[in-house]
Amino acid sequence: MIRPLLMCFILCVVYGSSKPTDRKSRVHNEEPLSHLKHDDDKNYDYDHEAFLGQDDAKTFDQLPPEESKRRLSIIVDKIDSNNDGFVSEDELKVWIKAAQKKHIFDSVEHQWKDFDMNNDGLISWDEYKNVTYGSYLEDPQTESEYNYTHMMSRDERRFKVADTNGDMIADKQEFTAFLHPEDHEHMRSIVVQETIEDIDKNGDGFIDLQEYIGDMFTSEDNEEEPEWVVAERQQFSEFRDKNNDGKMDKEETMDWILPSDYDHAEAEAKHLLHESDANKDGKLNKREILDKYDVFVGSQVTDFGEALLRHDEF
Repeated sequence: MIRPLLMCFILCVVYGSSKPTDRKSRVHNEEPLSHLKHDDDKNYDYDHEAFLGQDDAKTFDQLPPEESKRRLSIIVDKIDSNNDGFVSEDELKVWIKAAQKKHIFDSVEHQWKDFDMNNDGLISWDEYKNVTYGSYLEDPQTESEYNYTHMMSRDERRFKVADTNGDMIADKQEFTAFLHPEDHEHMRSIVVQETIEDIDKNGDGFIDLQEYIGDMFTSEDNEEEPEWVVAERQQFSEFRDKNNDGKMDKEETMDWILPSDYDHAEAEAKHLLHESDANKDGKLNKREILDKYDVFVGSQVTDFGEALLRHDEF
């Protein structure tokens, strides 16, 4: 039985047999808050998706204003994590980031029951290993084009890094870090290590230009390189290889695959605060938010709000 993380690894291996002009990216960019243009002179649609999450932002278009305000009032209480009666910029930022990552949480929830075999609310390494590699463990002599021993060892190493208390049993937060390491600060080093191992063909612990291009493009019959490959060679020389030694080390690889991008959630939190802070005290009370409800939700409510509705809290 091949589970999702194992399949992801296999797809990376299989990539080498795909079309030679296909472009592969290892850069982990943040999910956009919204694909809409941010133009408040026309509407607040971008802000609605940023605050609500993209999936269900349109679901509540038909809600009347008073119902929208009532539900927003409940959401405000959820955002106010320290229960001081105000919503700070940091609390807004945390909420927006949570909406942005909702698809990740949904993915973990969807997979959780597959691995939590004893239904104790936790997933041990043994549970994950048996579900993911069960058929291999039962008959390790079976011939395969994949090195399952290597893949299992690699998974175990990542599991140990995600398992912050070292008991080899993952709670939801730790399992999320295991499945989506690029989104967790303490997992960044393992993402870099795995990337270098994937690309570093000569085993020197670095990524040279040939390995860098070879991971993205494989020429067939001496065909001419596409323009994007030429551009990537230039990118490697001018931007990736910062110390000009002809190869990328761990720090340079991290800058490449995990760039420190503009923080869109922070910018949106500042924007919402600026739009709604009537008394200019640097924080929002519930009345200020409800007075500007159309900036936050208009006639919509977050998908988290929908979850609250399902639990009769509305």
